[in-house]
Amino acid sequence: MHRITNILVAGVLFLVGCVGGRPIDRQATPETRALYQNLGKLAKKHTLFGHQHATEYGHGWFNGKDRSDVKSVTGSHPAVIGVDFSGFSGRSPEAIQAAKEEVRQNVIDTYNRGGVTTAAWHFSNPVSKGGFYWVDSLSLPAVKYIIPGGEAHEQYKEILRGIGDWANSIKGADGKLVPIIFRPFHEFDGGWFWWGKPHTSREEFISVWQFTVSYLRDSLGVHNFIYAFSPDNRFHSEAEFLERYPGDKYVDMVGMDNYGDMGRDRYAIDTAAYKLKILSDYARKANKLAAFTETGLESIPNKTWWTNTLLATMKKYPMRLSYVLVWRNDTRSPTHYYAPFPGQASEQNFLKFYQDPYTLFEKDLKNIYKRRKFLGVF
Repeated sequence: MHRITNILVAGVLFLVGCVGGRPIDRQATPETRALYQNLGKLAKKHTLFGHQHATEYGHGWFNGKDRSDVKSVTGSHPAVIGVDFSGFSGRSPEAIQAAKEEVRQNVIDTYNRGGVTTAAWHFSNPVSKGGFYWVDSLSLPAVKYIIPGGEAHEQYKEILRGIGDWANSIKGADGKLVPIIFRPFHEFDGGWFWWGKPHTSREEFISVWQFTVSYLRDSLGVHNFIYAFSPDNRFHSEAEFLERYPGDKYVDMVGMDNYGDMGRDRYAIDTAAYKLKILSDYARKANKLAAFTETGLESIPNKTWWTNTLLATMKKYPMRLSYVLVWRNDTRSPTHYYAPFPGQASEQNFLKFYQDPYTLFEKDLKNIYKRRKFLGVF
């Protein structure tokens, strides 16, 4: 009944329609515009559930055909599949090409099934060793090197050209470019990444964000990206949330990554919900989308975490959150996973989460890339 209810409610929302926001890219593809507007409409009553690397691998398996741990539990893939551009630079040309092909196929498969893709970017430091993390003995503060006028700016442009060429090559079975929610430089308010707050000034961060969006959109002709801005959970007010905000002309979606308040460091549901309300309220004011861009509890030892923590947090205030995404299920580690699999302790509670009318999974999404034609399954 929950699945049918979700579909009928979603269908009514789309058939009624409303005047909403639009992407910052005025040349965005019709499918990208439709995704943006449909996510905004659905967020009035629902939130899409997402899982990082859900269909690439899972707990104890790798490269399963049409497989995900979430599907093994519920019968449906997550509505949002997280991928990563981490392999698009900092490797040999052969390895980069292989990574691009692997992600391309995953993104196309998700689109062809009717799901949504969001891309994180664990960007390997382009001017020093250390990878994407900040390593005191190795890392250089790369942001000041790659912004316009920096000594590695041309190198950064070359990396972006690689992303741009890739973005313009991902076409679904219908021949259309696949829209992607692109989430660069995430968790920038912490210090664990080289683009984090201790390693770059506010002005430098805003500069690299604005250049990244402008160069992809205006110079490289990428018109299938929705740009998401997502700090970690270190803010307590709108002013703090917006401290490094690059401006409404450069952001489509505002979000937050929050593990600390959701059980990793403490259970602070009221605090987590209030932070989500801050970004949701700003999104409504600025005509943007909002999302809970990353969260989760490693190993999910709390058997009721899905309903009593996650769902309770998102339902505490009347917020509009397009999606919530939990982190990945490692294929080798016995403990590094954030979504249940058959037999996992929180499996039954996750099924309650799945059955709640508030949550949407991939099977619930029909024609999310079309405007005025959300007709459900009937």
